[in-house]
Amino acid sequence: MTIKAFNKLSKAEKAKQLMSCCGSSTWVELMLKQFPFASEKDLIDAASDIWYNQCNSIDWLESFTHHPKIGDVKSLTQKFAGKEQASVAAATKKTITALANANNEYEAKFGFIFIVCATGKSATEMLRLLEDRLGNTIGEELHIAMGEQMKITILRFQKLITDGNWGFLKPGQLTTHVLDTAIGKPGKDISIRLQIPVNGIWQTVAQGITNSDGRVADLLPPQKKLAHGNYKLVFDTGNYFAAQKIKGFYPEVEIQFIVFDDAHYHVPLLINPFGYSTYRGS
Repeated sequence: MTIKAFNKLSKAEKAKQLMSCCGSSTWVELMLKQFPFASEKDLIDAASDIWYNQCNSIDWLESFTHHPKIGDVKSLTQKFAGKEQASVAAATKKTITALANANNEYEAKFGFIFIVCATGKSATEMLRLLEDRLGNTIGEELHIAMGEQMKITILRFQKLITDGNWGFLKPGQLTTHVLDTAIGKPGKDISIRLQIPVNGIWQTVAQGITNSDGRVADLLPPQKKLAHGNYKLVFDTGNYFAAQKIKGFYPEVEIQFIVFDDAHYHVPLLINPFGYSTYRGS
């Protein structure tokens, strides 16, 4: 389908396709008012603006109900293998069981299921993220899940409009990577949190795990711009070194920085067991 073909669908079919991308009735209703879209970029810009600026927690929670439980053994094996959660379906039985148990714990604590953009993530990464996010507050999880939903929505638009020009999609405004200078290799499997100050308290709004290259490829949704202000990246370096049976000096590394324009911000971390440094990269 092309963007032009999408514009020409009936209102009912447009609503159906939009709902398949994001299960919020308010978001769908507001998106329908934006047709026709001149380009794929206009579509994503409208989708993002409505999601972040015109929807609220009720709408976000409604969209979460349209997702399967990640880690539900039956749904993974019978319905969702080969789709967005394919990497989870390929996991061992032990990992699947751990995912199911952690997901049940998550839902019991927060009242909604664990939402994550699973594409490209291994089951081990999924489990680590789930276990890490269990320590968040409900407010933090709502905002993290809302951002994950936007990542999913964009992916589903790409699958819907297969004959589209998606070259404009760039990583979110903030990126990071970790280099272990003690061994000269990327710092992989490190939990990273992006936080903002809310009423004097730092609140997590995005979270990820570094990959084999020491990077979190999708800490923010594509095209996402941060409001100007103070931010903090928190790196779980303690568990990283503990996993290597190394006694590190820093249980966490916190890097505060200021976003003051719409340029790209790359905030890397160079770490060893007894020291670290950072800088603004390109």
